[in-house]
Amino acid sequence: MRSPLRLFPLNAVLFPGAVLNLHVFEERYKQLIDECIEAGEGFGVVLIREGQEAGDPGVEPHQVGSLAEIVEVTQLPFGRFYISTVGRERFRITKILSREPYLTAETEPLGEDDVDEDSLESLTEDVRGAFLEYLELIVAFSGAESNVDLPADPQSASYIVGDALQVADSMKQRLLELHSTKQRLTVELSFLRRLLPQLRKLLERRERELEARRERGDDDDESYRGDQEKFFGKYFSAN
Repeated sequence: MRSPLRLFPLNAVLFPGAVLNLHVFEERYKQLIDECIEAGEGFGVVLIREGQEAGDPGVEPHQVGSLAEIVEVTQLPFGRFYISTVGRERFRITKILSREPYLTAETEPLGEDDVDEDSLESLTEDVRGAFLEYLELIVAFSGAESNVDLPADPQSASYIVGDALQVADSMKQRLLELHSTKQRLTVELSFLRRLLPQLRKLLERRERELEARRERGDDDDESYRGDQEKFFGKYFSAN
């Protein structure tokens, strides 16, 4: 059990190794960040299960989150902060200790079930191949470059894939909570294998209809935004 951990509930899931940038403006969280900076400590990021992201003292978080290490701080007017954090180890909340001025909780580290990394080599490579094709399709649709780099380590790779997938936060939370790297990679591979054929067909359709519109001299592409957002998110971000 670790000492009481300050919690920052968000409508976001933080994976170990992932970057999370925050604009901190609410009074309670300005105090939280002030205290973390002074103590040289991180804080816990947890996905909100019930409640509002700002101004809700009764917010209920999911039980599993990740420690956020503050790596860069920019102070803004009126005591606000712009901070950059990196996800570290996962934890599970065992008891909420206080809700004022912000959530604090007793937590316990959440390790991975021991698995021989050599036994995951083939699974990791399958996920890598499917994920790289997924990123290529995102780039083909959005025109934006992808800077996602998968590490060789299976556990780290499973977290980076989970962070980069354009899926609902509930799905990301499920991936975060899985007990083993093998489980996480298996779920990610199953998801990618179901999704990729749909994305290929969508891209082929888009290319055919873009060509037809070019021939008609029609450059309006609003009719495709709904399909794109369904698979890639509103801004088609790879991060």
